[in-house]
Amino acid sequence: MNCSDIIKSLRVQKFYTQQYVADLLNICQKTYSDYELGYTRIPIESLIILAKFYDVDMNYITGASNICNTYPKK
Repeated sequence: MNCSDIIKSLRVQKFYTQQYVADLLNICQKTYSDYELGYTRIPIESLIILAKFYDVDMNYITGASNICNTYPKK
């Protein structure tokens, strides 16, 4: 799975709207939709926010790993 599929899957599993997640990232819903469709690359800062929000590690949310570990705690 690629990053856009993963962020969509995580959002749908939690029953969040695109607008809700877009508000979290301080972007418009259309921009977030473009992330999920793979039209726009997701900035690393947004990936970090999403990984923390969904409590998944960066390897999973970026598609580098199929194993969904929790976000590392300090």
